[in-house]
Amino acid sequence: MNSRLNYHHLRYFREVAREGHLGRAAERLNVAQSALSVQIKQLEDRLGYALFDRVARSLVLTEAGRIALDHAERIFTTGDELLATLQQNSTMAPPLRIGALSTLSRNFQMQFLRPLLASNAGSFWLKSGNTQVLLDDLESLALDVVLMTQTPDTLSGRSFAAQRIAEQAVRIHGRPDRLRHDSLAAMLANEPLILPTEHVIRTGFENLVARLGLQPRIVAHVDDMAMVRLLAREGVGLAIAPTVVVADEIASGVLATAPFALGITEPFFAVTLPRKFPHPALQKLLLDLSVTP
Repeated sequence: MNSRLNYHHLRYFREVAREGHLGRAAERLNVAQSALSVQIKQLEDRLGYALFDRVARSLVLTEAGRIALDHAERIFTTGDELLATLQQNSTMAPPLRIGALSTLSRNFQMQFLRPLLASNAGSFWLKSGNTQVLLDDLESLALDVVLMTQTPDTLSGRSFAAQRIAEQAVRIHGRPDRLRHDSLAAMLANEPLILPTEHVIRTGFENLVARLGLQPRIVAHVDDMAMVRLLAREGVGLAIAPTVVVADEIASGVLATAPFALGITEPFFAVTLPRKFPHPALQKLLLDLSVTP
């Protein structure tokens, strides 16, 4: 017995399932109804299950039929995306597949997505994960771009391209009543602090307090910017973070930003792999977001 699935049968099945009627599907496909019936029967024989129940004059999917239709839709959608990718066809562009570090600010991710949403350039997939998983997916072409806060050159020997698309000054944010200090040194010496574990911020902060000769009280070491935001909002301490992380709370007045510069800047990078067939929306998106180093 041939173990392969006949995709012509599967395509005919999808049309019958969509129409719910053999005659209408045959007319749509421009084939004889008897020939279409034979094709469906051969698919059922191959799968070993009935795909339709006849109810009055309509064909209703069985449970096996619903499973088969779900797979058929995905198979043929993937085929359409393959053609669109290789032909660079903007009328049927595949989803833009974006990876983002699970610790990356959700507000920054929204900033990245806004031009894509405004342009109606198509759908997207957004996957969160750690650096290794996301770079592996990028290298296997399962992702088109990965959003990170440092270049992968320091993390991997692979040939990725990293484009700086944004940078944010790292500031001190907290409830307004906690920010009433006359100097940066007084604030850092007397207030509990929430410190991200992200390398650039932590290193910059450690260098800052060393220059000031301080030993601040760190009440929370956090690797997720969403938690930095929540802890600051709860009044646990002052957050050392880019403003984008707490932009909503600042806008609503729940949090405020201290008037002292820290001299720390966090960059944001879009990491890609050089490809002959890049996603049609990606180049424009990166061009719109690029910043001068």
